[in-house]
Amino acid sequence: MMSVVAIGIVVTAVSFMTLVPVMNQQRVNNAYNITLAAMRQAHDNAMSQRTSYSVTFSNTVTPNTITVAPTLTGFAGAQSAVTYQLPNGVTFYAASALSSVTAPDSGAGASFGTGTHAIDFGYTANGVGTGGQTVVYFCPDGSAQDAEGGAGNCAGSWDDGVVYIARSTDLLSSRAISLWGATGRVRGWRLYSTGASTYQWKRQ
Repeated sequence: MMSVVAIGIVVTAVSFMTLVPVMNQQRVNNAYNITLAAMRQAHDNAMSQRTSYSVTFSNTVTPNTITVAPTLTGFAGAQSAVTYQLPNGVTFYAASALSSVTAPDSGAGASFGTGTHAIDFGYTANGVGTGGQTVVYFCPDGSAQDAEGGAGNCAGSWDDGVVYIARSTDLLSSRAISLWGATGRVRGWRLYSTGASTYQWKRQ
Protein backbone atom coordinates (compact mmCIF):
# COMPACT_ATOMS: atom_id res chain seq x y z
CA MET A 1 0.00 0.00 0.00
CA MET A 2 2.88 2.36 0.79
CA SER A 3 4.39 1.56 -2.58
CA VAL A 4 1.14 2.49 -4.32
CA VAL A 5 0.96 5.77 -2.39
CA ALA A 6 4.60 6.56 -3.19
CA ILE A 7 4.04 5.89 -6.90
CA GLY A 8 0.95 8.12 -6.81
CA ILE A 9 2.95 10.94 -5.24
CA VAL A 10 5.70 10.62 -7.85
CA VAL A 11 3.19 10.61 -10.72
CA THR A 12 1.43 13.67 -9.26
CA ALA A 13 4.73 15.53 -8.84
CA VAL A 14 5.83 14.75 -12.41
CA SER A 15 2.44 15.80 -13.78
CA PHE A 16 2.59 19.07 -11.87
CA MET A 17 6.13 19.82 -13.08
CA THR A 18 4.99 19.15 -16.66
CA LEU A 19 1.95 21.40 -16.34
CA VAL A 20 3.70 24.42 -14.80
CA PRO A 21 5.47 25.54 -18.03
CA VAL A 22 2.25 25.04 -19.98
CA MET A 23 0.30 27.14 -17.50
CA ASN A 24 2.94 29.88 -17.54
CA GLN A 25 2.87 29.94 -21.33
CA GLN A 26 -0.92 30.16 -21.33
CA ARG A 27 -0.82 33.17 -18.98
CA VAL A 28 1.54 34.99 -21.34
CA ASN A 29 -0.68 34.15 -24.31
CA ASN A 30 -3.72 35.43 -22.42
CA ALA A 31 -1.95 38.69 -21.54
CA TYR A 32 -0.91 39.16 -25.17
CA ASN A 33 -4.46 38.50 -26.43
CA ILE A 34 -6.00 40.86 -23.85
CA THR A 35 -3.63 43.68 -24.82
CA LEU A 36 -4.12 43.18 -28.54
CA ALA A 37 -7.91 43.04 -28.17
CA ALA A 38 -8.00 46.19 -26.01
CA MET A 39 -6.05 48.21 -28.57
CA ARG A 40 -8.19 46.97 -31.44
CA GLN A 41 -11.35 47.70 -29.46
CA ALA A 42 -10.27 51.32 -28.94
CA HIS A 43 -9.40 51.67 -32.63
CA ASP A 44 -12.73 50.21 -33.78
CA ASN A 45 -14.77 52.22 -31.26
CA ALA A 46 -13.12 55.47 -32.31
CA MET A 47 -13.94 54.87 -35.96
CA SER A 48 -17.48 53.55 -35.50
CA GLN A 49 -18.52 56.16 -32.92
CA ARG A 50 -16.65 59.09 -34.49
CA THR A 51 -14.94 60.09 -31.26
CA SER A 52 -11.50 59.54 -29.76
CA TYR A 53 -10.65 56.74 -27.35
CA SER A 54 -7.67 56.56 -25.04
CA VAL A 55 -5.76 53.44 -24.10
CA THR A 56 -3.83 53.74 -20.84
CA PHE A 57 -1.27 51.11 -19.86
CA SER A 58 -0.08 50.77 -16.27
CA ASN A 59 2.74 48.63 -14.91
CA THR A 60 2.78 50.47 -11.59
CA VAL A 61 -0.11 48.43 -10.17
CA THR A 62 -0.41 44.70 -9.57
CA PRO A 63 -1.79 43.15 -11.66
CA ASN A 64 -0.89 45.45 -14.56
CA THR A 65 -3.86 47.08 -16.28
CA ILE A 66 -5.12 48.47 -19.58
CA THR A 67 -7.93 51.02 -19.54
CA VAL A 68 -9.93 51.82 -22.67
CA ALA A 69 -12.10 54.94 -22.37
CA PRO A 70 -13.78 57.58 -24.52
CA THR A 71 -11.72 60.76 -24.30
CA LEU A 72 -14.65 63.17 -24.54
CA THR A 73 -16.90 62.49 -21.55
CA GLY A 74 -20.63 62.72 -22.09
CA PHE A 75 -20.39 61.88 -25.79
CA ALA A 76 -23.65 60.24 -26.89
CA GLY A 77 -23.16 56.58 -27.75
CA ALA A 78 -19.67 56.31 -26.26
CA GLN A 79 -19.02 53.26 -24.15
CA SER A 80 -18.04 53.47 -20.51
CA ALA A 81 -14.41 53.05 -19.53
CA VAL A 82 -13.29 49.43 -19.31
CA THR A 83 -10.23 48.22 -17.40
CA TYR A 84 -8.53 44.93 -18.23
CA GLN A 85 -6.03 43.13 -16.00
CA LEU A 86 -3.08 41.01 -17.07
CA PRO A 87 -2.88 37.50 -15.58
CA ASN A 88 -0.79 37.04 -12.44
CA GLY A 89 2.91 36.59 -13.10
CA VAL A 90 2.80 38.45 -16.43
CA THR A 91 3.60 42.15 -16.72
CA PHE A 92 4.41 44.89 -19.17
CA TYR A 93 8.13 44.19 -19.10
CA ALA A 94 11.12 44.80 -21.37
CA ALA A 95 14.16 42.72 -20.45
CA SER A 96 17.51 44.47 -20.74
CA ALA A 97 18.50 42.06 -23.52
CA LEU A 98 15.84 43.60 -25.79
CA SER A 99 17.87 46.80 -26.17
CA SER A 100 20.21 44.90 -28.50
CA VAL A 101 17.39 43.45 -30.62
CA THR A 102 15.97 45.31 -33.61
CA ALA A 103 12.60 46.66 -32.48
CA PRO A 104 9.41 45.01 -33.78
CA ASP A 105 8.04 46.51 -37.01
CA SER A 106 11.21 48.50 -37.70
CA GLY A 107 11.63 49.43 -41.33
CA ALA A 108 7.93 50.26 -41.71
CA GLY A 109 8.66 53.97 -42.04
CA ALA A 110 8.13 54.71 -38.36
CA SER A 111 10.09 54.72 -35.13
CA PHE A 112 9.40 51.95 -32.67
CA GLY A 113 11.94 52.69 -29.98
CA THR A 114 14.89 50.72 -28.67
CA GLY A 115 13.29 48.20 -26.32
CA THR A 116 14.33 50.05 -23.18
CA HIS A 117 10.81 50.92 -22.00
CA ALA A 118 8.15 48.30 -21.29
CA ILE A 119 5.45 50.75 -22.45
CA ASP A 120 7.01 52.79 -25.21
CA PHE A 121 4.60 54.99 -27.16
CA GLY A 122 4.95 58.64 -28.13
CA TYR A 123 7.36 58.48 -31.08
CA THR A 124 6.11 61.13 -33.50
CA ALA A 125 7.03 62.06 -37.05
CA ASN A 126 7.96 65.63 -36.12
CA GLY A 127 10.25 64.51 -33.32
CA VAL A 128 8.22 66.06 -30.50
CA GLY A 129 7.66 62.70 -28.84
CA THR A 130 10.61 60.90 -27.31
CA GLY A 131 8.93 57.64 -26.36
CA GLY A 132 8.18 56.13 -22.99
CA GLN A 133 4.57 57.36 -23.05
CA THR A 134 1.88 55.13 -21.49
CA VAL A 135 -1.25 56.62 -23.11
CA VAL A 136 -2.24 56.60 -26.77
CA TYR A 137 -5.34 58.10 -28.42
CA PHE A 138 -7.22 56.46 -31.28
CA CYS A 139 -9.02 58.92 -33.55
CA PRO A 140 -12.14 58.79 -35.77
CA ASP A 141 -9.99 58.67 -38.92
CA GLY A 142 -8.40 55.45 -37.68
CA SER A 143 -5.07 56.99 -36.74
CA ALA A 144 -3.40 56.89 -33.33
CA GLN A 145 -2.05 60.17 -31.98
CA ASP A 146 -0.32 61.65 -28.97
CA ALA A 147 -1.70 64.50 -26.86
CA GLU A 148 0.33 67.22 -28.55
CA GLY A 149 -2.81 69.02 -29.74
CA GLY A 150 -4.69 68.27 -26.52
CA ALA A 151 -5.62 64.90 -25.08
CA GLY A 152 -8.01 63.19 -27.48
CA ASN A 153 -8.42 66.22 -29.74
CA CYS A 154 -6.65 64.37 -32.55
CA ALA A 155 -4.81 67.49 -33.63
CA GLY A 156 -1.35 66.27 -32.72
CA SER A 157 1.17 63.89 -34.26
CA TRP A 158 0.82 60.28 -35.28
CA ASP A 159 1.89 58.14 -32.36
CA ASP A 160 4.12 55.11 -32.98
CA GLY A 161 5.44 52.69 -30.40
CA VAL A 162 5.50 49.26 -28.80
CA VAL A 163 4.28 47.63 -25.60
CA TYR A 164 6.22 44.61 -24.32
CA ILE A 165 4.72 41.72 -22.32
CA ALA A 166 6.59 38.93 -20.54
CA ARG A 167 7.27 36.89 -17.46
CA SER A 168 10.22 38.73 -15.95
CA THR A 169 12.10 35.49 -15.32
CA ASP A 170 11.73 34.14 -18.85
CA LEU A 171 13.18 36.17 -21.72
CA LEU A 172 11.72 33.93 -24.42
CA SER A 173 8.23 34.45 -23.05
CA SER A 174 8.47 38.02 -24.42
CA ARG A 175 5.69 39.28 -26.67
CA ALA A 176 5.28 42.71 -28.22
CA ILE A 177 2.52 44.71 -29.86
CA SER A 178 3.52 47.51 -32.21
CA LEU A 179 1.38 50.50 -33.14
CA TRP A 180 1.72 52.42 -36.38
CA GLY A 181 0.10 55.78 -35.75
CA ALA A 182 -0.70 56.75 -39.35
CA THR A 183 -3.36 54.05 -39.66
CA GLY A 184 -3.75 52.84 -36.09
CA ARG A 185 -2.53 49.43 -37.21
CA VAL A 186 -1.50 47.06 -34.42
CA ARG A 187 0.67 43.98 -34.93
CA GLY A 188 1.68 41.19 -32.58
CA TRP A 189 5.20 39.79 -32.21
CA ARG A 190 7.04 37.01 -30.40
CA LEU A 191 10.72 36.83 -29.46
CA TYR A 192 12.74 33.87 -30.78
CA SER A 193 16.31 32.79 -30.19
CA THR A 194 18.48 32.82 -33.33
CA GLY A 195 21.69 31.61 -31.71
CA ALA A 196 23.89 32.16 -28.69
CA SER A 197 22.48 35.26 -26.98
CA THR A 198 20.94 36.54 -30.21
CA TYR A 199 17.23 37.09 -30.71
CA GLN A 200 14.71 38.23 -33.30
CA TRP A 201 11.10 39.40 -33.26
CA LYS A 202 8.75 37.50 -35.57
CA ARG A 203 5.14 38.30 -36.49
CA GLN A 204 2.42 36.32 -34.74
